[in-house]
Amino acid sequence: MPKVEKHKRENDILLGFLERPALKWLAAHMPAWVKPDTLTSLGIFASILIFISYSLTNISDNFLWLASLGFILNWFGDSLDGTLARYRKIERPRYGFLIDHFVDAISATLIFIGLGISPYVNFSVALIALVGYLLLSIMVYLITYVTNVFQITNLKIGPTEIRVVAILANTAMFIVGNPTFSLPYFGETSFYTLIVGVLACLMIIYFVVNTSIQAYRLMLLDEKRLERKLAKQKLVENQQQEIQ
Repeated sequence: MPKVEKHKRENDILLGFLERPALKWLAAHMPAWVKPDTLTSLGIFASILIFISYSLTNISDNFLWLASLGFILNWFGDSLDGTLARYRKIERPRYGFLIDHFVDAISATLIFIGLGISPYVNFSVALIALVGYLLLSIMVYLITYVTNVFQITNLKIGPTEIRVVAILANTAMFIVGNPTFSLPYFGETSFYTLIVGVLACLMIIYFVVNTSIQAYRLMLLDEKRLERKLAKQKLVENQQQEIQ
């Protein structure tokens, strides 16, 4: 299997034309005392801040702005730590890969649980969305392992776009409030619960479809490789028989 430090990164996000120059500029102007681990810690702190902020929206909607600040800080720390390491040529590929995705899992868990604790999204629906997100993460990591290609985005949507959508949703929740309506079989449901539920379903469906496609492609590649191996073995056996 390929080594993690040799994998190819694919990050074809919608906002890449803005994000990539910004990260390069920030990495070039970052003070020497700021290390990649410092930025990783900032990302974790930001996730905790988002969790606390969403929880506190039970007291006041104003904490939605604090949650949005948390998403900005999370982008800054999570997106810049690897860029800074590559810019300073101090990469630690295996350590970085492990810590980065370990932190991502913790951050996603905190954010979705915080959203479920808030008055805007049903807790069970938030947990289903968390499951969908983690399934997509597992899919990406496994595909990276077997293909040596680390595809950060799915359908041109990556963590940066998700954060932007979250900030826009926070703004909408603050301005519009928490409209509810009645659904057959589900009863009284908030608008944001419906949105998160739809997103959860889309993530799970995409996980099933894309995993199936990738598995089929790998099956064909393995079958061709096996055919070549068997053909080579047969050729060697025929040559040996002719010599005898």
